[in-house]
Amino acid sequence: MKRLWVVLRFLTMVLVSFFPIASLTVQGFTGTYGINYGRIADNIPSPDQVVTLLRAAKIKNVRIYDADHSVLQAFSGTGLELVVGLPNGLVKDMNLSEDHAMTWVKENVQSFLPETQIRGIAVGNEVLGGADSELAAALLGAVKNIYSAIEKLHLTDVVQISTAHSTAVFDHSYPPSSCTFKDNVVQYMKPLLEFFSQIGSPFCLNAYPFLAYVSDPENIDINYALFQSNQGIYDPKTDLHYDNMLDAIIDAGYVALGDAGFKKMEVIVTETGWASNGDTNEAAATPNNARIYNYNLRKRLAKRKGTPLRPKRVLKAYVFAIFNENLKPGPTSERNYGLFKADGNISYDIGFHGLKSSAADTLLFSLKDIRACGWSRSHFVVSAISAVALLLFLR
Repeated sequence: MKRLWVVLRFLTMVLVSFFPIASLTVQGFTGTYGINYGRIADNIPSPDQVVTLLRAAKIKNVRIYDADHSVLQAFSGTGLELVVGLPNGLVKDMNLSEDHAMTWVKENVQSFLPETQIRGIAVGNEVLGGADSELAAALLGAVKNIYSAIEKLHLTDVVQISTAHSTAVFDHSYPPSSCTFKDNVVQYMKPLLEFFSQIGSPFCLNAYPFLAYVSDPENIDINYALFQSNQGIYDPKTDLHYDNMLDAIIDAGYVALGDAGFKKMEVIVTETGWASNGDTNEAAATPNNARIYNYNLRKRLAKRKGTPLRPKRVLKAYVFAIFNENLKPGPTSERNYGLFKADGNISYDIGFHGLKSSAADTLLFSLKDIRACGWSRSHFVVSAISAVALLLFLR
């Protein structure tokens, strides 16, 4: 009997480690390197295959642009941490109705917790700085109603609320010390930042040195944009030197926040990347440049250091994106940001493996395999313990 107890206790420890319990502390981004999972395509791998890719690449933090239930189900029990998106098309409705916000949160977040580790909700994407003033005016109300739903459901210690901005919200971002929010943005931005400061949310920024370089290739050193060796820039007001453009963009964000009265707010990069193919006016969109940028970005984030203006604030960034998305509108570059091709093979080598090799590296005995056989977690636990007990009895 003593031997059986020892074996069962050991088995319990194994099962607990195999099925981790979700953290009770809210952290929208627990690492430093994450990835965006865009799906505007009709030829990309299934969500289950994407899980295989991400686990093999050891990428834990993932952002999606909606709350698609097939994706949320595929991520269940995987240990991967998700930020789901409330699309721009729903922002006005969420602003007008607390009940609709509650229903959305219940159906798309609460019902999947805790098995799917949803760590955040991004309310809209790049809403401010655009041409739709009605959408901009609705953003804060939508954010507040979604947060109110989270609060009433007692999920504020699990799920973080945010929204991502493009650099279009900035005015005079060069040098970084001159950056402010545009006049037509401030009226919406300040109340939003005030609310985010109250609930502890970061300033989320989509930052693309690629787009900055393509817009002005004659005056920007491509090596500065690619984290390569270069002379960099000097900001005389702060007496700081920048050897790469991404750091400069982030510090421009910190300066704008300080000017608006929110000096202590953290800046997180929610999108950054480099296109591997583009139109004739996007000559820098090549596989080699994309490889250099994304490889150097990984190295930069792995150092776990801050920017020149915030050296103690570890930089966190989500790369854009997992796949090339063949149905995205706009210039050719928009359809070619993926680290992986539609067939799951790598677009270029920055240390990750394609889908086939990733599948070979994945554990053969996983929770996903168990569920594929129609077993629940409790079935597995009971069956495993029963099997051990039977073996001991037969001995």
